[in-house]
Amino acid sequence: MNAETHFKGWAKPGIIPPGIATGVTVEAHETFDAISGHFRLFQLRDGHRFSTDDILTAWYGTTWCPTARTALDLGSGIGTVGMICAWRLPGAKFVTVEAQSESIALAKKSARYNGIESRYEIREGDFRAPEILRADEKFNLITGSPPYFPLGDGVQSEHPQKLACRFELRGNIDDYCVTAAKHLASGGFFACVFPHEPAQLARVEVAAKKSNLVIVRKRPVVFREGDPALIALFGMMRAEDLPEWFRGQTWTEPDLIIRTRDGKIHPEYSAVKLAIGFPP
Repeated sequence: MNAETHFKGWAKPGIIPPGIATGVTVEAHETFDAISGHFRLFQLRDGHRFSTDDILTAWYGTTWCPTARTALDLGSGIGTVGMICAWRLPGAKFVTVEAQSESIALAKKSARYNGIESRYEIREGDFRAPEILRADEKFNLITGSPPYFPLGDGVQSEHPQKLACRFELRGNIDDYCVTAAKHLASGGFFACVFPHEPAQLARVEVAAKKSNLVIVRKRPVVFREGDPALIALFGMMRAEDLPEWFRGQTWTEPDLIIRTRDGKIHPEYSAVKLAIGFPP
């Protein structure tokens, strides 16, 4: 198939997927959006849309676990994190778990368009259910974008897809950490995103400790230069995989700034976008 090689002076990297030759179609209630290189993502026009949080989670996980051969994405939604990771890790096999059938259908269309079905298994269900992930399934890289808020905490969307992505309908940061700890392979890496506000930050720290995970690195994210960090990226490993002296420390990286004071995209974030095959 013919494909555009450039977008506004930027050369699209990576393989060219089979695309529309697979027979997928864009419905009237859907959009068909660029994600990584020539990869595309199907989304609902009025539903949950991929966010900076998703982009950063995929970038962080694949940056600090670049040799992963097996990967798991928890609460995978429409597949944003998983698709970016699959683009960055072309030799890896993926399992993604999502409970909403509407999101599953979109993710399957994206996987088909992007030509990764043979190495990208999409499972429908609650990842906390024992039948979803076998006890012996282990992964080098696990990613997750947990919902941030308990039900009743904040304004809730009427759209069920948006609601489940923001509010803790099926698990919280504790459940993500527990599941990651069970399914990390030896030396594996768990990457997630969560609010950086003190009370929320404490929730991540407690959840990791209860699951016998160590937050080995953390990257606060500032959406506009000069503002406080609203979210942070977390990289965790099993305590048993680390030297005993290392288990009580976390390396806090410099803030990642998304936009400068004058509203322009920060140079480092432009570099991040290039790294995941997205125009700077």
